[in-house]
Amino acid sequence: MENIIGDVNATISNSNDVGSPPCQKSVNCGLQSTPVPIIGAGGGTLGSHLARRLVQVGVRDIFTVPGDFNLTLLDYLIAEPQLKLVGCCNELNAGYAADGYARSKGVGACVVTFTVGGLSVINAIAGAYSENLPVVCIVGGPNSNDYGTNRILHHTIGIPDFTQEQRCFQTVTCAQAIVKDLDDAHELIDHAISTALIESKPVYISISCNLPSIRHPTFSYEPVPFSLSPRLSNPNSLEAAVEMTAQFLNAAVKPVLVGGPKLRVAKAKDAFAGLVDATGYAYAVMPSAKGQVSETHPHFIGTYWGAVSTAFCAEIVESADAYLFAGPIFNDYSSVGYSLLLKKEKAVIVRPNRVTIGNGPTFGCLLMKDFLEALAKKIEAQQNIF
Repeated sequence: MENIIGDVNATISNSNDVGSPPCQKSVNCGLQSTPVPIIGAGGGTLGSHLARRLVQVGVRDIFTVPGDFNLTLLDYLIAEPQLKLVGCCNELNAGYAADGYARSKGVGACVVTFTVGGLSVINAIAGAYSENLPVVCIVGGPNSNDYGTNRILHHTIGIPDFTQEQRCFQTVTCAQAIVKDLDDAHELIDHAISTALIESKPVYISISCNLPSIRHPTFSYEPVPFSLSPRLSNPNSLEAAVEMTAQFLNAAVKPVLVGGPKLRVAKAKDAFAGLVDATGYAYAVMPSAKGQVSETHPHFIGTYWGAVSTAFCAEIVESADAYLFAGPIFNDYSSVGYSLLLKKEKAVIVRPNRVTIGNGPTFGCLLMKDFLEALAKKIEAQQNIF
């Protein structure tokens, strides 16, 4: 006997009863008390497709707060053997747990319910946006049949407008997907997840609560393994930037290196460590980059934080005749009220995708990781710097 969840006709009921539950009396929002069978991953449903996609991009733990709009979706996530659902006390906990997971594993995910859950998790998602963390924020949305009906749903602010939550997320996510039709659900989900990984920013996916269990031809087969084309540096730009930077640093008597918070998003932590070893330069870390570089290396001089730096660190950095900042963020916090005594003509600023050398040119279309690795091969090593 075929295992399905609920009845499709009940799921997409066009009932116009005022005050109907979020799934229009459907069993597919988990409102029923009788357990229902769950089909396994790859079973041709939206729920199983999303579960497989999350596994394919590296998610193994997903942080959740159940609610009546996301219960059926959670059933399918639970059914995926490679996913572990971690229940959280509230949505903010779930969002920050996903933030930490993305820092450690490369991508994180959380699942909350419509509006009351979405607006609660948004502060954590905003934090992930500021920290360049790919977090997939999934919200169980209204029944697809409720769109356009002028109905007022619970969990809202009491107006028949279901876009409030989406509008709030627009400024703190790099993509938003409203899945209320199975015909384009596959495309919307894949586009959102791809964008999160490419931009290294959070995304928002709302899935109508009556859709996760419905079979559809686009989900007939196991999802094709998820793949993104790697980003590459422009070889000409990379060569020119490395050559000019090497000349700039080799001409200096006491250059230093400073690691910044963008090392993580650029995946350049190992490349920075390799540059330290190759050059023999003294190096420091910016306050918001703690944990990105080793603090036990013999050439480590401390945290560079202007007037509140580690003892003697600011003096060493600011008196150097050349300094390379890899992935810095110069804001009021990291600069102690913009009081750093740095000179532009002595600085090489390495961003995730471009390099600026002193008062000279900026080279774009290159990756920080590639740049630091290539630079390590061109720099003349210094000895006995202390």
